[in-house]
Amino acid sequence: MARETNRLTARSIATKPPGRHPDGNGLYLLVRENGARSWVFRYMLATKRHDLGLGAAGNEPGAVTLAEARKKAGVLKTQVEGKIDPAATRKSEKAARLVAAAQYPRIAPNTFRDVAKECIAAKEKAWSNAKHIYQWTATMEKFVYPHFGDIPVADVGTGHVKAALEPIWLNKTETAVRVRGRIETILDYATTLEWRIGPNPARWKGHLANVFPAPAKVAKSEHHPSLPWSEVGRFLVALREIGSTSALALELLILTASRSGEVLKATWREIDWDAAIWTRPASHMKGKIEHQQPLSPAALAVLKKAQALAIKEGPDSFVFAGQPRAGGKPEAGLSDMTLTMLIRRMNRAEDGSLPPWVDKEGTPIVPHGFRATFRTWADDATAFDHSTKEATIAHVEGDKVVRAYARSDLLKKRRDLLEAWAEHCARVLPEAGNVVPLRAVGG
Repeated sequence: MARETNRLTARSIATKPPGRHPDGNGLYLLVRENGARSWVFRYMLATKRHDLGLGAAGNEPGAVTLAEARKKAGVLKTQVEGKIDPAATRKSEKAARLVAAAQYPRIAPNTFRDVAKECIAAKEKAWSNAKHIYQWTATMEKFVYPHFGDIPVADVGTGHVKAALEPIWLNKTETAVRVRGRIETILDYATTLEWRIGPNPARWKGHLANVFPAPAKVAKSEHHPSLPWSEVGRFLVALREIGSTSALALELLILTASRSGEVLKATWREIDWDAAIWTRPASHMKGKIEHQQPLSPAALAVLKKAQALAIKEGPDSFVFAGQPRAGGKPEAGLSDMTLTMLIRRMNRAEDGSLPPWVDKEGTPIVPHGFRATFRTWADDATAFDHSTKEATIAHVEGDKVVRAYARSDLLKKRRDLLEAWAEHCARVLPEAGNVVPLRAVGG
């Protein structure tokens, strides 16, 4: 006996010939002669037959899947059983929206640039890190707006997206992948608010994947520009001359091989002066695992200086707080861009000469690059084992099974390594080209 409901399958939808094919509960798959497929809900009310369209059928973006169509049909069937006409309800809801729009008119953003700004502002509320706003805005301005920023958002197509991504897909693959995802999000935002229709031209699967090579096959690691380890001593001499709170934060970042967010979110509660340990909560860590970082005497000295400059006291106060505002209230903490801007100022030469703090390729360094500086020094100039070096920079090694058996936090070895690093940072070595190899330490 044929099934009364759920007659169709996800696979059969794509192969059904032209005609009307029942699934049950009033749901039909309508296949037209040109191959177009859509869902129809058929019902009887007051001895009259009605057909109500439920959208295009399929699994591609914007289409209605079989499961979704069945769910919609179930809701409509319940309405019909309650003597409610779904078609009349749809018309009244549309009329109500038109009335509301007339009473509270809103000018929809026109260009992609306008929509992008509104989308970023809407997402800002959910972002805990201010750098996300900067990164989204900066990548739009640099890579996207020059190509189609002033194009009406409704007209943005695959050609526009391709033109923006093509120049950076092979040589800045990681950035290009992020940019593509951001364009897709902004266009989805516009579609949701009915400012454009149709599939998203920035989608990857089944679309741009046919145009660009897979990122994994062409991606080149985009390293953060890092200072050669032979120059860290000279850099710290220049940094200490500044004497600001942000300079102390950057010095602690260097001495502890930490990430910017870990330093800028640090509170005094995390510092154990007696044990010389900085316990960073999981919420501050990239790997979302609590991390105990040993503090060398040099790092403790930096914290003592920060304590003397502290604006606000208390265990939950930030170690590196911003300066008071006009209203007298201090900043919640230094912004994520503070350390970046500090290095940029250190690299700004009034006489027009080249910046002094650059990587081996001559690119100005960034705060995160000091983790690579530390790691390279540890490889080149020490005999410490790989696990100790990775644990010091809070890299999570192996899968869950491996980590379940590797329970040692290597605290003693990591303390020895960081103290050796602090000793190295205290040395002002000859400039590049005149560096004398050092005897390997540790192990």
